[in-house]
Amino acid sequence: MHENEQLQPMTRTLDKKKIVVFTGAGISAESGIRTFRDANGLWNEYSLEEVASPQAWAKNPQLVLDFYNERRENVCNAQPNEAHEAIVALEQQYEVVVITQNVDDLHERAGSSNIIHVHGEITKARSSIDETLIYDIGCKSISMGDTCELRSQLRPHIVWFGEPIMHHGTAQAHVRDAARILVVGTSLSVYPAAGLLKKASYHAEKVMVSLDVVEKPFGYEFIRAKASSMVPWVVGKWLKGERAI
Repeated sequence: MHENEQLQPMTRTLDKKKIVVFTGAGISAESGIRTFRDANGLWNEYSLEEVASPQAWAKNPQLVLDFYNERRENVCNAQPNEAHEAIVALEQQYEVVVITQNVDDLHERAGSSNIIHVHGEITKARSSIDETLIYDIGCKSISMGDTCELRSQLRPHIVWFGEPIMHHGTAQAHVRDAARILVVGTSLSVYPAAGLLKKASYHAEKVMVSLDVVEKPFGYEFIRAKASSMVPWVVGKWLKGERAI
């Protein structure tokens, strides 16, 4: 390598047809799914040490199962809203990758075809000793005594505090390649998932729709609004080939 070649900046060609949609609890809250951090959130009733950590599972697995069985019932009674449906519409013209912090299946039920769950899926269970043994359970509850083929107790397929997020490398690669990024309904207070957005290209069009945000990443245009009202508007702009802002 010549000396002057070392000084040349690295460039990356963005995929003009790729949109990444990064969603958080706010999009599902409008469908009636209770969030954890708002004024009436679940953390006001439970501490994460009691129900959302490996230590909680070791101490009182029945309490943990009861908590997530209730969450699963809440999810199964909810329906996708206008924001979920608008995101699906983007697939008419773009490759759309949904990266979600949510554990519900509302994106799937709305019709999105490429979804990455970085915090797990509540409609699945997995082995307590082999995390690769994952089972679709739908709306069924998990009970003590329900086991995998290794005779290990089944646990929720959920990322608990202290556990690594799922599909981190894949999600990061999609964020880096996308020409447009839409962030919906997240305060960006949960890391490392929120840190994925910092990997976006400087040249990508980046829009955030949320009622609250703890820290807005550099280069993102922030719109304070409900997802169900503003996401369809942003999607309409992009389907016309226009910038959202």
